Formats: sequence, structure tokens, C-alpha cells
Amino acid sequence: MKSSNRMLVLALGLALACAAVTAHAQGYSKAAQAVLARARAASGGTGWNFLRGWHETGKQGTAAYESWFDPLRLGMRVETHAPDGLHVRGFNGQGEWRILPGGATTGGAERAPVAEARAAAFFGVYGFFYPGRLDAQGEYVGVRQAGGRSFEVLNVKPWNGNARELWFDRKTHLLARTVDRSGPQPVVVELSDYRKVGPVRVAFRYAVEGGEARQVESLAFPPADREMFSLPRSLGGAK
Repeated sequence: MKSSNRMLVLALGLALACAAVTAHAQGYSKAAQAVLARARAASGGTGWNFLRGWHETGKQGTAAYESWFDPLRLGMRVETHAPDGLHVRGFNGQGEWRILPGGATTGGAERAPVAEARAAAFFGVYGFFYPGRLDAQGEYVGVRQAGGRSFEVLNVKPWNGNARELWFDRKTHLLARTVDRSGPQPVVVELSDYRKVGPVRVAFRYAVEGGEARQVESLAFPPADREMFSLPRSLGGAK
């Protein structure tokens, strides 16, 4: 083997080893990594590396919403036009905040609401596809059967966030269900209506068992504007 080729092989091997070490250091078991690798390949593969932001519109039940997420450093802003007015909810990576229809603001750094908001920001951008970027733990739970289908189930917990079970269809390798067991009752969400948008393929329908469904109407990936995730001034945000 020529010297140049030998150096290329060594460099490639080192890069792959570093990637594996990074993923393991973030807390994903090897079995969980294998499931996620198949799911990532089925829904865009390396296309996920090109996302710098996430802008979504749709309906939550009958209420129109618009949301923004940051897949690089975690950030979230969701504006919902409910019957009583506009509700705004945000997460800037550290604190959770809300603006109520009358203009009052709530939120801060309390553990429980921050853990829930961090999970929403993480899973909202399929954060489990970035094991070397977004700190989380992931374990393989096993194979489960439901509705005549077979699933590989993982339990993924973002750092300081609530865990969720992720059910991946064994035929398509796409995420088909999530289960949040952090509350008094499990919250089960069925994902469907997968569509290709830009470099990735994502679900456009999120049906909550016993609750309202979220239907995505538009999705784009402009670079995230971190100012959108800032806490309101009344809560100590940027002035």
C-alpha cells in the first residue's frame, strides 16, 4: 500500500474511532446506537448534519401554531393561537418561560418545567440523531409488539430533561411512537404521515392517545435565531 493511501486509511480509522468514542461518551449503549443508525439512514442519513434551524406551522387540534427550534444548541419557541388568545412558550437552553394571552409572563429555572421544556426542545428536532452534539443517555429496551407491528424500543433521556421511550418500526426503521412516562399517566404519541422535506424525512402527524393530534402544515430549516428563545425581560431576559 502506498504511503499516501496508508495515511488516508489511518486517518479514516481514527475519525471513525473518535466518532464512536464520542457517541459512547454521550451515554448511548451500542445496541441503542445500532437502532438509531438504522433510523437515521431511513430518514435522511447525513442530511441531518445540514440542519441549522427548524420552523414549523400547523394545527394542534383546531388551534393554529407556529414553532421554532434550534438543533445545534437546543432552543424552542412555540406560539399557539388558542380560543382565549395567543400563548407563547419558550426555552433558551437553560430557562423555560411563557407569555400568557393577557401579556403576563411566567417561568424561570425551576427543575420540573425546565426538564419538560428541555425534552420538548430535544425531541422536537429528533435530537437523538445527534449523539455527539446533544448530551443524552440512550438504552435499548427490547422488541415490542403492538397493533400487529413489531418495534425496537429505546429509552432516551436528554441531560436534565425528561426521558421518553422511542418505538422504531422494525420494517421501515422510522420512529412510529413515543411514550412519556414522567407524569402520573403515560403520554403516548403515534407518528405518521412521513414526508421528505429538504434533506430529511420526518413525520407530519403526531396523534396523542386520548388527546388532540398535531398536524404539521409546513416545515423549513432556516438558521435558528437565538434571540427568539430569550426569556422575556420581566424574567431577566435580554434587554
